Amino acid sequence: MCLVFLLVSTQSFAQLYKWVDADGNVHYGDSPPEDAKLERITGEVSSYTSAIVEPFTAWASANDAKTVVMYSTSWCGYCRKAARHFRKNNIPFKERDIEKSATAAREFKQLNGRGVPVILTGDRRMNGFEAKAFDKMYQGKS
Repeated sequence: MCLVFLLVSTQSFAQLYKWVDADGNVHYGDSPPEDAKLERITGEVSSYTSAIVEPFTAWASANDAKTVVMYSTSWCGYCRKAARHFRKNNIPFKERDIEKSATAAREFKQLNGRGVPVILTGDRRMNGFEAKAFDKMYQGKS
């Protein structure tokens, strides 16, 4: 039985920039300061604008049903929305930023990630984020 919910995923592309602040810290995002010297970032990662829940048994064997891992980026609004939802509902999660961690980027690639967020829990995978669909998935009802 196929367990795909909600809409087919479409992707939203935001213009990304890289800049260095006065202290030498490197930043990435879609809203740089006006006075920053910018480097335009191009790539294949985007953020999902709808959510799809699908079976993902390859990951489940190594993780318990209540482990939540989210592959994200700092500029992704859906990633921030998911993280807020997890914190508000006391759902423990591990956030893996695919632009700041080479290990997370490698794992994301192994997952055939095409956009963020990618959320894994139990034997399910959610591409994108929608609170009600996530809650249902997390409670094992999807």
